[in-house]
Amino acid sequence: MEGIRARSLAVGRWLTGRAGWCLAGSVALYVLTALTRPSQPLDLSVYRGAAPHLFSGGLYDFAVHTGPPIPVLPFTYPPFAALLFVPLAYLPWDVVLVLWRGASVAALLVVTAGSLRLLSPPAGGRIRDRALLWAAAGLWLEPVRHTLDQGQINLLLGAVVVGGLALCRTAVGRGAAVGIAASVKLTPAVGGLYLLATRQWRAAAWAAVTGAAVTALAWCVSPGQSWRYWTSLVTDTSRVGPVWTVRNQSLRGALTRLLGPQTGASPVWWAALALVTLAAVWALLVAVRQGDRLGVLVAVQLYGLLVCPISWSHHWIWCVPAMIRLAHGPRRRRALSRVALALWALVTAGRLVPRLSGVEDASVHSGPYPALLAWPGTAFAVCAVLTFLALAAGPVGRRAPAGTLGGQRSRERADSPVTAVD
Repeated sequence: MEGIRARSLAVGRWLTGRAGWCLAGSVALYVLTALTRPSQPLDLSVYRGAAPHLFSGGLYDFAVHTGPPIPVLPFTYPPFAALLFVPLAYLPWDVVLVLWRGASVAALLVVTAGSLRLLSPPAGGRIRDRALLWAAAGLWLEPVRHTLDQGQINLLLGAVVVGGLALCRTAVGRGAAVGIAASVKLTPAVGGLYLLATRQWRAAAWAAVTGAAVTALAWCVSPGQSWRYWTSLVTDTSRVGPVWTVRNQSLRGALTRLLGPQTGASPVWWAALALVTLAAVWALLVAVRQGDRLGVLVAVQLYGLLVCPISWSHHWIWCVPAMIRLAHGPRRRRALSRVALALWALVTAGRLVPRLSGVEDASVHSGPYPALLAWPGTAFAVCAVLTFLALAAGPVGRRAPAGTLGGQRSRERADSPVTAVD
């Protein structure tokens, strides 16, 4: 065992010393793959095609027609998102695609660097090299790769949230980052729980103010579309897609496949939701007490993905911060942390959801969902719950020292970053 450990450390040091080359090689391989096996970035085409309709009144009538199980892709984001996407409509498609994917790869690096910044104790001078290595590996995790292939906005919003929380020195900056991200797509709004859990009251207030301000701006630009979205469409999950498909990795999706379509209103759903909430709160409380800033962020983001009715597998780019926390954070050598990390790696690097989706498309047409397909389809939910338990495992009686997340001087400055990325 000692020999294996020594060899692993030697390999790690060798890779760390060549982190820049590893990322360059990974990006080059991704570009080659994208050129030789091009994907259809359907979500990006929806952003680009729908945005001009913000002014004509047909924003939420626009749709891209595809095939089963989601034959129609309408625009489902708040009007402020369409306002940001308007410039895409005036650029050639190839330019938009290259710029979008290039920005998304850069955003992945911001997510890895910001996550390492939020570690407590911090990773020190190794942040840069570790961030490069994690970005190189992250390009091949299914949620990241799916985001790139579909032209999704997940990585960009993740970079705004993580970068804002890790690198912004002021409450205004941290709050504005969360508020803007939540105004583009509702799921990042769970980042507000991070600000509340870490007692950053001014940052939380700024998040609310920023969100309200940009929403008001979009309302002034297109009052009709804003009224339609916020009074009816915001709660209409049927426009997003079917809950039952394995592409939906939320808790409700997993239970629907296991127990049937009526699960959402059953005692089983409420019991499962209560257990997941208990695990998430336990993990959150322990992370707060131990000054584990990244643990707090991972807990709230994974919980948001679990309880959202529909969380497509590409929404789970938060697996990257989760894996960084499990690999480098407190209690990383515990068995539960290693098991959770290994399962995340197996599920995401092994592209489990696309494999199950292929089987689903070929075999699931009507009747009960096959159990042999439903159980593996709980993979992301299982990984999230294991992560909660790994975050919660450890001494809960020892408080963080003063000046850190749980200390007396951390009320408003808990997440003030130290310096820029090394």
